[in-house]
Amino acid sequence: MPKIAPLSGFPEWLPAGRLVEQAVLDILRRTFELHGFVGIQTRAVEPLTQLLRKGDTSKEVYVLSRLQEQGEAPADAGAPSRRSSDKQLGLHFDLTVPLARYVLENAGQLPFPFKRYQIQQVWRGERPQDGRFREFTQADIDVIGDGSLPFHFEVEAPLVMAAAFEELRGLGVPPVRISVNNRKVAEGFYRGLGLDDVEGVLRNLDKLDKIGAEQVAAALVTECGATDEQAAACLALAAINGDDLTVIDRVRHLAAANHIPGAGLLEEGLAELATLLQEAVRRAPGVIVADLKIARGLDYYTGTVYETTLLGHESLGSICSGGRYDALATDGRRTFPGVGLSIGVSRLVSRLLSAELVRPTREVPTCVLVAVTSEETRGASTEVAAALRARGIPTDVAPQAAKFGKQIQFAARRGIPFVWFPGDDGPASPDQVKDIRSGVQVEADPASWTPGAEDLLPTVAPAVP
Repeated sequence: MPKIAPLSGFPEWLPAGRLVEQAVLDILRRTFELHGFVGIQTRAVEPLTQLLRKGDTSKEVYVLSRLQEQGEAPADAGAPSRRSSDKQLGLHFDLTVPLARYVLENAGQLPFPFKRYQIQQVWRGERPQDGRFREFTQADIDVIGDGSLPFHFEVEAPLVMAAAFEELRGLGVPPVRISVNNRKVAEGFYRGLGLDDVEGVLRNLDKLDKIGAEQVAAALVTECGATDEQAAACLALAAINGDDLTVIDRVRHLAAANHIPGAGLLEEGLAELATLLQEAVRRAPGVIVADLKIARGLDYYTGTVYETTLLGHESLGSICSGGRYDALATDGRRTFPGVGLSIGVSRLVSRLLSAELVRPTREVPTCVLVAVTSEETRGASTEVAAALRARGIPTDVAPQAAKFGKQIQFAARRGIPFVWFPGDDGPASPDQVKDIRSGVQVEADPASWTPGAEDLLPTVAPAVP
C-alpha cells in the first residue's frame, strides 16, 4: 500500500486535541446562549454567484461539482464547468454569506433583532500557513435588525466575546486584547483633511505593521493623492490607542490641529466610540481597547470594527474579528443591518496545541474500565458497565480477559482513573474498584458508587511547565 501523504491545510486533531477543541466549543456555546443568542446551522453550499458577491474571493472558493454530470462525459479537471454560473455551487468560505441568505429566506418567521450564533466548518482555498487552513471551524455571533439596529448592540457584541475569552482562561487560553475602531471616525477625519479615497487610505494604513510608517506615508502620497502633511495627519490618527476616554480627547485635539470641523461624521463616530469605551472600562477593563489604525472589511463594514489578538502570540494575527454592517442583505423592500464577530476556532486550537498551552486530564471520556476475569464471565462485567452507565458514569469493558496487571496498564495508557473488578456472586467476594493513580482499592456497588466530580469527565487545564 502506498504511503498516505497528509493534505496540507486540513487539520485533523488526535483524540487529546479533539477534547481540547470540544472544551473550547462547549464554553463558546454556553457563553453565547447565556447572552441570549440562539444557535443555527446552515447548509455547506451556496450558489457561486452569492459567494462571489463579498469582496475578492473568487480564488478562494471551492466549487462543488460531480465527477460526471448526467448525460455528459467526464470533464477535464482543469476545464471550466459547462454549467451556467448561477447554477454552480460552492462551499461557503465564511458564515456571513450563508447568514444573509438565511435571513432573507426566513425573514417572515424570525424575531428581530435576531441574535444568532453559528459554529460550523468553512472552506477557503488559500495557502496554508501557521494558523491558516483550507478547512476550519468558525464560531460566529451576529445581531441582525430589520431596517435599523440600535448602536448598543455594537457595544454588546465585543463584551460577549470578552466574556467568552474570560471563560476560556480557565482552560489555559492566554488573555486577549480586543482592539476596536469606528469607521465613521476614520472616514470623517480623512474627508475633513480633504482626502476622498477613504478606502485607499484605510487599505494603506492596514499595512502599517507589515511595511512601517515611512512606506505607508509614501503610498498615501502616490496612491491616494495626499500631501505630506495629510499623510502625516493620517499616521498620527492611526497612532492613537488606549482603553479610556483620553483617546477621544486626543482625536479631537488632532482634528482641531488640522482644521477639521468638530461635527458631522467624525463627531458621530467619536460619540459611539466613547460609549463603547465607557462600557468596556466598566465590564471588561483592559480587554477592550481603542486602536485607530484598525481597518477591516474596507467595502463592507460601516461602523465599529473589532480585531482580537492573543497576548504573547501576536504573530498569529487576529483570532476574532468583525464589525457593524448596514446592509447584510436586502430584498428590495427591507434591509437587514447587523453587527457580529467571528472566532477562528481552528486557528486558536492549533496554537493551544502546538505551543502546548493546555492539556486534557485524559485522552478518552472513559472514567471506569471494568476488568474481565475470563471470557466466560464477560457477561458479568458488561452488566456492571451497564449499571454504571445508567447512572451517567462513562464506562468501558476491557477488550481481553488478560492478567489484571495488563488490564490496569490498558487503562493507565488511556488515562482511565478507575478499574473495576467484578466479584463472585455472594457477599464473600464483593466487587472492588481501584484508583490506579493512588493504588487505593475499596469495595463498591455499581448501583451506588460514584467517582469524584473531577474524575467523572475529562477536563482541559493549563499545561504544567
